[in-house]
Amino acid sequence: MALAISQTCTMAIDNIGGPSCSHQTRILRLLQDCTDMSQLKQIHAHTLRTTSTTNNSHTLFICSRILHFSSMADTAYAFRVFGQIENPNSFMWNTLIRGCARSDNHKNQAIQLYCKMLEGGVVNPDKYTYPFVLKACAYLFALSQGEQLHAHVVKFGLGMWIHSYLLRMPNPAIASDVLVASELINMYCKCGSLEIAQQVFDRMPNRDITSWNSMILGFAMHGQAKAALECFARLIETEVFKPDSITFVGVLSACNHTGIVSEGRKYFELMVKKYKIQPQLEHYGCLVDLFARAGFIDEALNLVRNMPMKPDAVIWRSLLNACGKQRASVELSEEVARQILESEDAASSGVYVLMSSVYASASRWDDVGLLRKLMTKEGISKEPGCSIIEVDGITHEFFAGDSSHPECEEIYKFLNVIKERLQLMGYSPDYSQAPLVNEEGDTKEHSLDLHSERIALAFGLLNSKPGIPIRIFKNLRVCNDCHNVFKLISSAFNVDIIMRDRARFHHFTHGSCSCMDYW
Repeated sequence: MALAISQTCTMAIDNIGGPSCSHQTRILRLLQDCTDMSQLKQIHAHTLRTTSTTNNSHTLFICSRILHFSSMADTAYAFRVFGQIENPNSFMWNTLIRGCARSDNHKNQAIQLYCKMLEGGVVNPDKYTYPFVLKACAYLFALSQGEQLHAHVVKFGLGMWIHSYLLRMPNPAIASDVLVASELINMYCKCGSLEIAQQVFDRMPNRDITSWNSMILGFAMHGQAKAALECFARLIETEVFKPDSITFVGVLSACNHTGIVSEGRKYFELMVKKYKIQPQLEHYGCLVDLFARAGFIDEALNLVRNMPMKPDAVIWRSLLNACGKQRASVELSEEVARQILESEDAASSGVYVLMSSVYASASRWDDVGLLRKLMTKEGISKEPGCSIIEVDGITHEFFAGDSSHPECEEIYKFLNVIKERLQLMGYSPDYSQAPLVNEEGDTKEHSLDLHSERIALAFGLLNSKPGIPIRIFKNLRVCNDCHNVFKLISSAFNVDIIMRDRARFHHFTHGSCSCMDYW
């Protein structure tokens, strides 16, 4: 079979071009017409058999093209191609780093490749290297929806190290490159270092619309609506760049995170009428969430029904979440839940968890029990809470009820110390935040105590240096009870806590949160 494939590939190459067409040119033309990995592997195998594996420029160029195509479709195969190249140049390093950074499952390898590139000392990183390494750092810190990090692989703090390396580089062009600086802003914002992101932005000698968007989105995700809107106003005043679709996602998100409905309406209208930008699903999603969480449930529903495109499950879930927070009627919440289930290919645990919270808030515990039984019958399990914290350059990952950490015994002892301190401050657990726990009373309270972010915070309090903010990244929205606990802990232990959940950042200090209890 392998022989047949080889012969087919050889015949195809021989039939390309005329007699004067070189063998390398024929391979390159065949690569341009390649449509899948099966064809690419045949071309690669033929190349290895019929061309030199030394530093011949033609061979290197062919290998770089094969690497480029494979990095977009099969990262594992791209690594094999890369390993067969004797002296990869910067383009090849950057190609593989880019492929890893764009892959959902190989972002940590983008960082490892960058480190290996530095260790080799033969090829130096350039301005095309850093944007993708920084993207990988930002993504891994951000804990995007559904992505769980493997703490023993990812080394937090690398983004800061990259920035320091850039500032020390003999080539100032890289440090001042607009794309690199924009990715630095994005990385710092997503890693919870908003002040440093702003410093990078303010020191940029030149900016483009991506730079402005990164800063506006950064302010928005940290709940700094005033700063985001002021940044937008500065962008308009420059008269150099026009805001684009992404700009208004940031502006509307800023309005959404602080509940300024009138401003949200104004900027949505400005986007459509003045800048002639066609609203996309993301813009409608921001506006729907803004209306719903501010209590304008009917207006949010009306907007959903009149959207020019079909609302996705994300929009319906934001509506259901708002229904729970605004204590909307159970009947309305059930209707929204039905819309979510109809819009998703497969039932996810999210809608069941949200509805259980709605029933729990209405003290309809029988319905909570029925939901729990239905989830068991359908084989649907709640997405596990996962929180990550970095201490002294080492990343630690905790799941809800986790007992696998080497310092587990000390952590749980300290959780009891925290609990006693909070009780003295008048803390009373909100049982509605543990609706899927079967028993009442102590069991529900114990379940709340074991939420992943609390375990991570206890570890951070035990191990972090005084005066250093504790940064925690969680894959789910923080519940009301944990939010209240974090506020109390920030006061009781005189510590600043920066937590990113699925929706936004929360900065806890002196007993209050930057979200002003609006999230």
